[in-house]
Amino acid sequence: MKIAILDLYDGEANEGMRCIHQLIDQFKSEVSFSVTHQVFDVRRNLEIADLSFDVYISSGGPGSPIASAGSEWERNYFALMDGILKHNRENPHQRKFVFLICHSMQIFCRYYNYAKVSKRKSTSFGVMPMHKTKEGKKEKLFGQLEDPFYAVDSRDYQILQPNEAKIWSGGGQVLCIEKERPLVPFERAVMAIRFNEAIVGTQFHPEVDSDGMHLYLLRDDKKKIVTEKYGEKKYFQMLQMLNDPDKIKRTYRTVLPDFLHSAAQVYNPVEA
Repeated sequence: MKIAILDLYDGEANEGMRCIHQLIDQFKSEVSFSVTHQVFDVRRNLEIADLSFDVYISSGGPGSPIASAGSEWERNYFALMDGILKHNRENPHQRKFVFLICHSMQIFCRYYNYAKVSKRKSTSFGVMPMHKTKEGKKEKLFGQLEDPFYAVDSRDYQILQPNEAKIWSGGGQVLCIEKERPLVPFERAVMAIRFNEAIVGTQFHPEVDSDGMHLYLLRDDKKKIVTEKYGEKKYFQMLQMLNDPDKIKRTYRTVLPDFLHSAAQVYNPVEA
């Protein structure tokens, strides 16, 4: 089984890539067949995977998911995505699986017109509740998670106004949305979409572990974002949540691991 990691961080220091490697290493230890992975620096070095991989994990990243439209790296990226979509249509029993994280999901929604992508009024950062939709309560990747469940949110942009007709026509569903705030007159952002049987995306970061998030929250700039928007009490509540086995720890050990094992059912049905 070959896994491609599409690195969209553009050389920026982050915890996401460390955690993705960590989760893949864990997956390797849980299966009996051979698993290899390769990283492609999509934005900085214009690297891109080919169609020889079975699974593609596409990372989060900095900057605008709107301004990069038409760039060389995006042309390469969506040539790959077009190839995967075509392959899956023609080979429904040998599908290639894709997991899109945050920035990757935003550009995917924008490019294929699955939803509107726009800049937020302010940064969303911290440990946040994710509220399942009716369809999300049936989603196999979220089956072990409470409603709401908690995940790391880190974004300056948002996915709004999902094109539900297009999503449904491909066999997909909107899976969860951000917390409702009755006193704030803003539409809630879409936080996860299953586009079809093989492609799913989250605007939150299911790959980030509690240790990585703890380091982020201790940074002065990140603490300032949280305390200015939510208050100091909420900031310390977030730090406490990182030690709760039913919050970030459960999301970390559930969503991406279950995605990989789901892909393994197609790759190696005997073992599954």
